[in-house]
Amino acid sequence: MAEKPHMNLIFIGHIDHGKSTTVGRLLYDTKAITEQDMKKLKEEVSKYNRPTFEFAFVMDQLKEERERGITIDIMHRDFQTPKYYFTIIDAPGHRDFVKNMITGASQADAAVLVVSSVDGVQSQTREHAYLAKVLGINQLIVGVNKIDAANYDRAKYDDTKSKVGELLKTVGYNLEKVLFIPYSALEGINVSSKSEKISWYSGPTLLEALDTLQVPQKPLDKALRLPIQDVYSIAGFGTVPVGRVETGVMKPGDQIIIMPGGVKTDVKSIEMHHTQLQKAEPGDNVGFNIKGVDKKNIKRGDVVGPASNPPTVASEFTAQIVVINHPTAIAPGYTPVFHIHTAQIAATVTELVEKKDPKTGQTLQKNPEFIKNGDVAIVKIKPTKPIVIERYSDFPQLGRFAIRDMGQTVAAGVVLDVVKKEN
Repeated sequence: MAEKPHMNLIFIGHIDHGKSTTVGRLLYDTKAITEQDMKKLKEEVSKYNRPTFEFAFVMDQLKEERERGITIDIMHRDFQTPKYYFTIIDAPGHRDFVKNMITGASQADAAVLVVSSVDGVQSQTREHAYLAKVLGINQLIVGVNKIDAANYDRAKYDDTKSKVGELLKTVGYNLEKVLFIPYSALEGINVSSKSEKISWYSGPTLLEALDTLQVPQKPLDKALRLPIQDVYSIAGFGTVPVGRVETGVMKPGDQIIIMPGGVKTDVKSIEMHHTQLQKAEPGDNVGFNIKGVDKKNIKRGDVVGPASNPPTVASEFTAQIVVINHPTAIAPGYTPVFHIHTAQIAATVTELVEKKDPKTGQTLQKNPEFIKNGDVAIVKIKPTKPIVIERYSDFPQLGRFAIRDMGQTVAAGVVLDVVKKEN
Protein backbone atom coordinates (compact mmCIF):
# COMPACT_ATOMS: atom_id res chain seq x y z
CA MET A 1 0.00 0.00 0.00
CA ALA A 2 1.43 3.40 -1.00
CA GLU A 3 2.03 5.64 1.96
CA LYS A 4 -0.53 8.41 2.39
CA PRO A 5 0.69 12.01 2.43
CA HIS A 6 1.35 13.15 6.00
CA MET A 7 0.03 16.30 7.67
CA ASN A 8 0.39 17.85 11.11
CA LEU A 9 -2.91 19.07 12.51
CA ILE A 10 -3.49 21.25 15.54
CA PHE A 11 -6.74 21.74 17.48
CA ILE A 12 -7.12 25.21 18.94
CA GLY A 13 -9.84 27.20 20.68
CA HIS A 14 -11.14 28.25 24.07
CA ILE A 15 -10.91 25.99 27.10
CA ASP A 16 -13.97 23.76 27.55
CA HIS A 17 -15.19 24.18 23.97
CA GLY A 18 -14.43 20.50 23.38
CA LYS A 19 -11.03 20.25 21.69
CA SER A 20 -9.93 17.12 23.54
CA THR A 21 -13.35 15.49 23.15
CA THR A 22 -13.25 16.24 19.42
CA VAL A 23 -9.82 14.66 19.11
CA GLY A 24 -10.89 11.63 21.14
CA ARG A 25 -13.98 11.17 18.96
CA LEU A 26 -11.94 11.46 15.75
CA LEU A 27 -9.42 8.89 17.01
CA TYR A 28 -12.25 6.57 18.02
CA ASP A 29 -14.20 6.97 14.78
CA THR A 30 -11.09 6.34 12.65
CA LYS A 31 -10.20 3.29 14.80
CA ALA A 32 -6.95 4.88 15.97
CA ILE A 33 -8.09 3.82 19.46
CA THR A 34 -9.89 0.57 20.15
CA GLU A 35 -13.09 -0.41 21.97
CA GLN A 36 -10.74 -1.85 24.56
CA ASP A 37 -9.03 1.53 25.09
CA MET A 38 -12.43 3.19 25.34
CA LYS A 39 -13.61 0.72 27.96
CA LYS A 40 -10.56 1.41 30.08
CA LEU A 41 -11.12 5.13 29.71
CA LYS A 42 -14.78 4.80 30.70
CA GLU A 43 -13.68 3.06 33.90
CA GLU A 44 -11.10 5.78 34.53
CA VAL A 45 -13.70 8.46 33.95
CA SER A 46 -16.15 7.04 36.44
CA LYS A 47 -13.43 7.28 39.12
CA TYR A 48 -13.12 11.01 38.53
CA ASN A 49 -16.84 11.66 38.40
CA ARG A 50 -16.68 13.26 34.95
CA PRO A 51 -19.04 11.03 32.99
CA THR A 52 -18.71 12.66 29.58
CA PHE A 53 -14.97 13.02 29.56
CA GLU A 54 -13.83 9.68 28.15
CA PHE A 55 -12.95 11.09 24.75
CA ALA A 56 -11.02 13.95 26.25
CA PHE A 57 -9.12 11.46 28.38
CA VAL A 58 -7.57 9.93 25.31
CA MET A 59 -5.36 12.98 25.01
CA ASP A 60 -5.10 13.99 28.64
CA GLN A 61 -2.74 11.32 29.72
CA LEU A 62 -1.34 12.91 32.83
CA LYS A 63 -3.11 12.12 36.07
CA GLU A 64 -2.92 15.73 37.18
CA GLU A 65 -4.67 16.83 34.00
CA ARG A 66 -7.42 14.30 34.57
CA GLU A 67 -8.08 15.58 38.04
CA ARG A 68 -8.13 19.18 36.91
CA GLY A 69 -9.97 18.38 33.68
CA ILE A 70 -7.63 20.51 31.56
CA THR A 71 -4.99 19.76 28.97
CA ILE A 72 -1.42 20.69 29.81
CA ASP A 73 1.34 19.27 27.68
CA ILE A 74 1.39 18.82 23.94
CA MET A 75 0.47 15.27 22.98
CA HIS A 76 1.03 13.66 19.62
CA ARG A 77 -1.48 11.12 18.28
CA ASP A 78 -1.91 9.72 14.78
CA PHE A 79 -5.00 8.82 12.76
CA GLN A 80 -5.87 8.26 9.12
CA THR A 81 -8.56 9.57 6.81
CA PRO A 82 -9.21 8.09 3.36
CA LYS A 83 -6.72 10.59 1.91
CA TYR A 84 -4.19 11.51 4.61
CA TYR A 85 -2.17 10.28 7.52
CA PHE A 86 -2.50 12.91 10.29
CA THR A 87 -0.47 13.62 13.38
CA ILE A 88 -2.49 15.62 15.89
CA ILE A 89 -0.60 18.20 17.85
CA ASP A 90 -2.93 18.83 20.77
CA ALA A 91 -2.44 22.38 21.97
CA PRO A 92 -3.90 23.13 25.35
CA GLY A 93 -6.59 25.77 25.69
CA HIS A 94 -5.89 26.80 29.25
CA ARG A 95 -4.32 30.25 29.12
CA ASP A 96 -1.06 29.43 30.96
CA PHE A 97 -0.38 26.95 28.23
CA VAL A 98 -0.35 29.21 25.18
CA LYS A 99 3.42 28.68 25.26
CA ASN A 100 2.76 25.08 24.24
CA MET A 101 0.40 26.19 21.56
CA ILE A 102 3.12 28.44 20.13
CA THR A 103 5.48 25.48 19.92
CA GLY A 104 2.67 23.32 18.51
CA ALA A 105 1.40 25.82 15.97
CA SER A 106 4.85 26.30 14.53
CA GLN A 107 4.78 22.60 13.58
CA ALA A 108 1.24 22.50 12.20
CA ASP A 109 0.19 22.41 8.55
CA ALA A 110 -3.45 23.14 9.33
CA ALA A 111 -5.68 23.92 12.31
CA VAL A 112 -9.17 23.09 13.49
CA LEU A 113 -10.55 26.00 15.52
CA VAL A 114 -13.11 24.51 17.90
CA VAL A 115 -15.88 26.91 18.96
CA SER A 116 -18.82 26.00 21.16
CA SER A 117 -22.15 26.78 19.50
CA VAL A 118 -23.48 27.62 22.98
CA ASP A 119 -20.74 30.02 24.15
CA GLY A 120 -19.51 31.37 20.81
CA VAL A 121 -16.34 33.48 20.46
CA GLN A 122 -14.39 33.78 23.74
CA SER A 123 -11.06 35.38 24.67
CA GLN A 124 -8.96 32.37 23.71
CA THR A 125 -10.90 31.87 20.47
CA ARG A 126 -9.60 35.31 19.54
CA GLU A 127 -6.09 34.78 20.87
CA HIS A 128 -5.67 31.41 19.15
CA ALA A 129 -7.03 32.69 15.83
CA TYR A 130 -4.51 35.56 15.81
CA LEU A 131 -1.68 33.25 16.80
CA ALA A 132 -2.55 30.64 14.18
CA LYS A 133 -2.41 33.31 11.46
CA VAL A 134 0.81 34.89 12.67
CA LEU A 135 2.45 31.50 13.19
CA GLY A 136 1.81 30.77 9.55
CA ILE A 137 -1.14 28.37 9.61
CA ASN A 138 -2.96 29.31 6.44
CA GLN A 139 -5.42 26.41 6.34
CA LEU A 140 -8.20 26.52 8.86
CA ILE A 141 -11.37 24.55 9.51
CA VAL A 142 -13.86 25.90 12.05
CA GLY A 143 -15.56 23.18 14.07
CA VAL A 144 -18.77 24.50 15.65
CA ASN A 145 -19.08 21.96 18.45
CA LYS A 146 -21.80 21.18 21.02
CA ILE A 147 -24.60 21.52 18.49
CA ASP A 148 -26.47 19.01 20.70
CA ALA A 149 -26.32 21.48 23.62
CA ALA A 150 -27.74 24.12 21.26
CA ASN A 151 -30.67 21.78 20.49
CA TYR A 152 -29.46 21.33 16.90
CA ASP A 153 -30.66 24.87 16.26
CA ARG A 154 -29.66 26.26 12.88
CA ALA A 155 -30.03 29.89 13.98
CA LYS A 156 -27.59 29.31 16.83
CA TYR A 157 -25.10 27.77 14.38
CA ASP A 158 -25.52 30.60 11.87
CA ASP A 159 -24.97 33.19 14.59
CA THR A 160 -21.78 31.49 15.82
CA LYS A 161 -20.59 31.09 12.23
CA SER A 162 -21.02 34.76 11.39
CA LYS A 163 -19.27 35.94 14.59
CA VAL A 164 -16.32 33.60 14.05
CA GLY A 165 -16.27 34.73 10.41
CA GLU A 166 -15.97 38.38 11.50
CA LEU A 167 -13.08 37.48 13.78
CA LEU A 168 -11.24 35.50 11.10
CA LYS A 169 -11.65 38.36 8.59
CA THR A 170 -10.06 40.79 11.06
CA VAL A 171 -7.20 38.37 11.64
CA GLY A 172 -6.58 38.11 7.91
CA TYR A 173 -8.07 34.76 6.84
CA ASN A 174 -9.81 34.48 3.49
CA LEU A 175 -13.31 33.25 4.43
CA GLU A 176 -13.88 31.67 1.03
CA LYS A 177 -11.25 29.12 1.98
CA VAL A 178 -12.53 28.34 5.49
CA LEU A 179 -14.98 25.48 6.05
CA PHE A 180 -17.45 25.74 8.96
CA ILE A 181 -18.70 22.40 10.32
CA PRO A 182 -21.50 22.00 12.88
CA TYR A 183 -21.03 18.85 14.98
CA SER A 184 -21.28 17.24 18.40
CA ALA A 185 -18.12 15.46 19.56
CA LEU A 186 -19.97 14.02 22.52
CA GLU A 187 -22.87 12.55 20.53
CA GLY A 188 -20.68 11.70 17.53
CA ILE A 189 -22.85 13.76 15.21
CA ASN A 190 -21.30 14.98 11.95
CA VAL A 191 -17.79 14.02 13.05
CA SER A 192 -17.50 10.99 10.79
CA SER A 193 -21.14 10.36 9.89
CA LYS A 194 -24.05 12.58 8.85
CA SER A 195 -27.14 12.95 11.02
CA GLU A 196 -30.81 13.72 10.47
CA LYS A 197 -30.66 15.88 13.58
CA ILE A 198 -28.98 18.57 11.52
CA SER A 199 -30.83 17.89 8.28
CA TRP A 200 -30.58 21.65 7.53
CA TYR A 201 -26.82 21.21 6.99
CA SER A 202 -25.66 19.74 3.68
CA GLY A 203 -21.89 20.20 3.84
CA PRO A 204 -19.11 17.76 4.71
CA THR A 205 -18.56 15.98 8.04
CA LEU A 206 -15.52 17.01 10.06
CA LEU A 207 -13.64 13.98 8.76
CA GLU A 208 -14.54 14.80 5.14
CA ALA A 209 -13.50 18.40 5.71
CA LEU A 210 -10.02 17.25 6.77
CA ASP A 211 -9.57 15.60 3.37
CA THR A 212 -10.08 18.96 1.64
CA LEU A 213 -6.83 20.27 3.18
CA GLN A 214 -3.73 20.55 1.01
CA VAL A 215 -0.27 19.25 1.89
CA PRO A 216 2.01 22.31 1.96
CA GLN A 217 4.99 22.40 -0.39
CA LYS A 218 8.21 21.44 1.38
CA PRO A 219 10.84 24.20 1.26
CA LEU A 220 13.54 21.79 0.03
CA ASP A 221 15.38 24.32 -2.12
CA LYS A 222 16.19 26.63 0.81
CA ALA A 223 19.24 26.38 3.06
CA LEU A 224 18.96 24.01 6.02
CA ARG A 225 17.39 25.53 9.14
CA LEU A 226 16.72 23.30 12.14
CA PRO A 227 15.82 24.91 15.50
CA ILE A 228 16.96 22.71 18.39
CA GLN A 229 14.28 21.51 20.82
CA ASP A 230 16.47 19.42 23.16
CA VAL A 231 20.01 18.16 23.48
CA TYR A 232 20.83 14.69 24.82
CA SER A 233 24.08 13.09 25.77
CA ILE A 234 23.88 9.37 25.02
CA ALA A 235 26.52 6.98 26.37
CA GLY A 236 28.64 5.47 23.62
CA PHE A 237 26.94 7.71 21.11
CA GLY A 238 27.88 11.25 22.08
CA THR A 239 25.86 14.43 21.74
CA VAL A 240 22.45 14.17 20.07
CA PRO A 241 20.46 17.36 19.41
CA VAL A 242 16.78 16.89 18.56
CA GLY A 243 14.62 19.19 16.44
CA ARG A 244 12.43 19.60 13.41
CA VAL A 245 13.83 20.42 10.00
CA GLU A 246 12.05 23.62 8.95
CA THR A 247 13.76 24.21 5.58
CA GLY A 248 16.33 22.46 3.41
CA VAL A 249 17.77 18.98 3.76
CA MET A 250 20.22 17.46 6.23
CA LYS A 251 22.33 14.40 5.39
CA PRO A 252 24.93 12.38 7.27
CA GLY A 253 28.38 13.83 6.51
CA ASP A 254 27.08 17.43 6.21
CA GLN A 255 29.24 20.17 7.69
CA ILE A 256 27.01 22.29 9.88
CA ILE A 257 27.22 25.32 12.12
CA ILE A 258 25.08 25.84 15.22
CA MET A 259 24.22 29.48 15.95
CA PRO A 260 24.36 31.80 17.83
CA GLY A 261 27.35 30.01 19.40
CA GLY A 262 29.13 29.38 16.11
CA VAL A 263 29.82 25.70 16.91
CA LYS A 264 31.05 23.92 13.74
CA THR A 265 30.75 20.15 13.42
CA ASP A 266 29.79 17.26 11.12
CA VAL A 267 26.57 15.24 11.14
CA LYS A 268 27.52 11.62 11.92
CA SER A 269 24.05 10.06 11.65
CA ILE A 270 20.36 11.02 11.68
CA GLU A 271 17.48 9.06 13.08
CA MET A 272 13.71 9.36 13.32
CA HIS A 273 11.48 6.90 15.22
CA HIS A 274 14.57 4.70 15.86
CA THR A 275 15.28 4.39 12.12
CA GLN A 276 18.49 5.66 10.51
CA LEU A 277 17.80 8.23 7.80
CA GLN A 278 19.90 9.00 4.73
CA LYS A 279 18.36 12.45 4.67
CA ALA A 280 16.02 14.58 6.77
CA GLU A 281 13.53 16.92 5.07
CA PRO A 282 11.22 19.73 6.20
CA GLY A 283 8.66 18.43 8.70
CA ASP A 284 10.89 15.60 9.96
CA ASN A 285 11.44 15.55 13.72
CA VAL A 286 14.90 14.04 14.05
CA GLY A 287 17.75 13.31 16.42
CA PHE A 288 21.22 13.67 14.93
CA ASN A 289 24.56 12.63 16.25
CA ILE A 290 27.37 15.21 15.99
CA LYS A 291 31.14 14.94 16.30
CA GLY A 292 33.25 16.37 19.09
CA VAL A 293 30.72 18.78 20.59
CA ASP A 294 30.07 18.96 24.31
CA LYS A 295 26.37 19.00 25.20
CA LYS A 296 26.85 22.15 27.27
CA ASN A 297 27.89 24.18 24.22
CA ILE A 298 24.48 23.92 22.53
CA LYS A 299 20.95 24.41 23.84
CA ARG A 300 17.28 24.63 23.01
CA GLY A 301 16.65 27.65 20.78
CA ASP A 302 19.95 27.35 18.89
CA VAL A 303 19.58 26.85 15.14
CA VAL A 304 21.49 24.50 12.83
CA GLY A 305 22.46 25.56 9.32
CA PRO A 306 25.04 24.63 6.70
CA ALA A 307 28.59 25.78 7.57
CA SER A 308 28.51 27.61 4.22
CA ASN A 309 25.25 29.46 4.99
CA PRO A 310 24.97 30.09 8.75
CA PRO A 311 21.64 31.04 10.37
CA THR A 312 21.33 34.80 10.98
CA VAL A 313 22.14 36.11 14.45
CA ALA A 314 20.35 39.40 15.13
CA SER A 315 21.62 42.35 17.10
CA GLU A 316 18.24 43.96 16.40
CA PHE A 317 15.27 43.45 14.10
CA THR A 318 12.28 45.27 12.66
CA ALA A 319 8.90 43.54 12.86
CA GLN A 320 5.22 44.04 12.19
CA ILE A 321 3.23 43.14 15.28
CA VAL A 322 -0.42 42.99 16.27
CA VAL A 323 -1.27 43.74 19.89
CA ILE A 324 -3.68 41.05 21.05
CA ASN A 325 -4.03 41.31 24.78
CA HIS A 326 -2.11 43.94 26.72
CA PRO A 327 -3.70 45.31 29.92
CA THR A 328 -2.51 48.89 29.22
CA ALA A 329 -0.30 49.82 26.27
CA ILE A 330 3.12 49.07 24.76
CA ALA A 331 5.67 51.88 24.65
CA PRO A 332 9.40 52.02 23.83
CA GLY A 333 11.49 50.40 26.59
CA TYR A 334 9.00 47.54 27.06
CA THR A 335 10.93 44.25 27.57
CA PRO A 336 8.69 41.14 27.48
CA VAL A 337 9.62 37.55 26.50
CA PHE A 338 9.68 36.68 22.81
CA HIS A 339 8.92 33.12 21.67
CA ILE A 340 10.74 32.60 18.37
CA HIS A 341 10.81 29.04 16.89
CA THR A 342 12.11 26.97 19.87
CA ALA A 343 13.79 29.93 21.59
CA GLN A 344 12.50 32.15 24.39
CA ILE A 345 14.30 35.41 24.98
CA ALA A 346 13.71 38.77 26.63
CA ALA A 347 13.89 41.61 24.11
CA THR A 348 13.24 45.34 24.27
CA VAL A 349 10.91 47.28 22.00
CA THR A 350 13.26 50.21 21.24
CA GLU A 351 11.16 52.18 18.77
CA LEU A 352 7.57 52.37 17.50
CA VAL A 353 8.16 53.22 13.84
CA GLU A 354 4.55 53.49 12.67
CA LYS A 355 0.99 52.41 13.34
CA LYS A 356 -0.87 50.81 10.42
CA ASP A 357 -4.49 50.36 9.45
CA PRO A 358 -5.02 46.59 9.83
CA LYS A 359 -7.60 46.54 7.01
CA THR A 360 -5.67 48.46 4.33
CA GLY A 361 -2.05 48.34 5.51
CA GLN A 362 -1.84 52.16 5.14
CA THR A 363 0.21 54.18 7.64
CA LEU A 364 -2.05 55.76 10.28
CA GLN A 365 0.61 57.44 12.39
CA LYS A 366 4.41 57.80 12.40
CA ASN A 367 6.27 57.19 15.69
CA PRO A 368 3.21 56.81 17.96
CA GLU A 369 3.92 57.20 21.69
CA PHE A 370 2.26 53.88 22.46
CA ILE A 371 0.23 51.06 20.88
CA LYS A 372 -2.68 49.19 22.41
CA ASN A 373 -4.98 46.19 21.82
CA GLY A 374 -6.00 45.73 18.20
CA ASP A 375 -3.21 47.99 16.88
CA VAL A 376 -0.92 46.82 14.12
CA ALA A 377 2.50 48.47 14.16
CA ILE A 378 6.02 48.36 12.76
CA VAL A 379 8.47 48.25 15.68
CA LYS A 380 12.21 47.90 16.31
CA ILE A 381 13.31 45.25 18.77
CA LYS A 382 16.63 44.59 20.49
CA PRO A 383 17.20 41.11 21.98
CA THR A 384 18.94 41.05 25.38
CA LYS A 385 21.33 38.35 24.11
CA PRO A 386 22.24 36.83 20.74
CA ILE A 387 19.36 35.01 19.05
CA VAL A 388 18.86 33.41 15.63
CA ILE A 389 16.01 35.03 13.77
CA GLU A 390 15.42 35.32 10.03
CA ARG A 391 13.38 37.64 7.85
CA TYR A 392 9.87 36.27 7.33
CA SER A 393 10.33 36.70 3.57
CA ASP A 394 13.45 34.46 3.62
CA PHE A 395 12.50 31.79 6.17
CA PRO A 396 8.88 32.23 7.36
CA GLN A 397 9.31 29.40 9.91
CA LEU A 398 12.04 31.39 11.71
CA GLY A 399 10.56 34.81 11.10
CA ARG A 400 7.44 34.70 13.29
CA PHE A 401 7.08 35.12 17.01
CA ALA A 402 4.71 35.59 19.91
CA ILE A 403 5.24 38.06 22.75
CA ARG A 404 4.35 36.81 26.22
CA ASP A 405 4.04 38.74 29.44
CA MET A 406 2.16 38.23 32.73
CA GLY A 407 1.16 34.70 31.75
CA GLN A 408 -0.52 35.67 28.50
CA THR A 409 0.19 36.35 24.86
CA VAL A 410 0.22 40.12 24.51
CA ALA A 411 1.19 40.35 20.84
CA ALA A 412 2.40 38.38 17.84
CA GLY A 413 4.37 39.35 14.80
CA VAL A 414 6.58 38.71 11.80
CA VAL A 415 10.15 39.84 11.13
CA LEU A 416 10.55 42.32 8.28
CA ASP A 417 14.28 42.99 8.56
CA VAL A 418 17.29 41.92 10.62
CA VAL A 419 20.43 43.79 11.57
CA LYS A 420 23.09 41.09 11.66
CA LYS A 421 25.24 40.87 14.74
CA GLU A 422 28.86 41.68 13.99
CA ASN A 423 31.14 38.89 15.20
